[in-house]
Amino acid sequence: MQTVAIQGVKGAYHELAARLYFKETRGEEIHIMPCIQFKDVIDAANSDPNVMGIMAIENTIAGSLLQNHELIRKSGLQIVGEQKIRITHSFAALPEDTLETLTEVNSHPIALMQCLEYLNTLPHIKIVEEEDTALSAQEIAEKRKRGHAAICSRYAAELYGLKVLAEGIETNKRNFTRFLLISNPQQSADMLKGVEINKSSIVFTLPHTGGSLSQVLTILSFYDSNLTKIQSLPILGREWEYLFYVDLTFKDFVKYKQGLDAVRPLTTDFKILGEYQENTSTNVE
Repeated sequence: MQTVAIQGVKGAYHELAARLYFKETRGEEIHIMPCIQFKDVIDAANSDPNVMGIMAIENTIAGSLLQNHELIRKSGLQIVGEQKIRITHSFAALPEDTLETLTEVNSHPIALMQCLEYLNTLPHIKIVEEEDTALSAQEIAEKRKRGHAAICSRYAAELYGLKVLAEGIETNKRNFTRFLLISNPQQSADMLKGVEINKSSIVFTLPHTGGSLSQVLTILSFYDSNLTKIQSLPILGREWEYLFYVDLTFKDFVKYKQGLDAVRPLTTDFKILGEYQENTSTNVE
């Protein structure tokens, strides 16, 4: 059984994404390894060749998780897959509580922000930020915190025995998060065996000259690679220089490789972070 390290406790959206990925792509059940920080996910995958990691990389509302781009680049791990899920928030409390008995709601700051329209209908409830959505549900259940509600997934609420008082409370229903599956090079080949590779994530720097980025992107387009995302990050200690993280999709692997060969001489610090199969599913269990 595959072990997957996640940031957060069991019931987190990272667990949902991991289980959905392995169910859809490999028909496998997995063992979840909870980690406190994203760095711990990297460390777990690096220290044990039998452990994979999963990390959120971008959300359609909150944007990119910039620190995770850098963690993956420096880790030596490879991206072997991706999973997109729609984030559906539930409002859950102890079975004894009702909306009228609640005095406080706990959740991650982003989850709270995403549900403000619903929370504004409950002016008597104090909003308190916590580290994680699922952790909020776990603490309410384990500490029997009467009068407290958590904003979390339905899965987390059911896992910890909470009662769902409302669901689908996110203001914007087009709320999706993209997660990346990462593994050490020893395991990557096995994970990608028999997989149709049609997407890649690369990173590079460019000389600080006019038109350098446009030139690279034009060449990639010429070789029929489709740019699906570009993210720039400033390089500390090198003023006005940036790392460019680029996601590409393609139909012809050979032409894609030719495109990379063509742009390499124009870049520095060029690195392929992973070549994998694009995930087009945005379902959640």
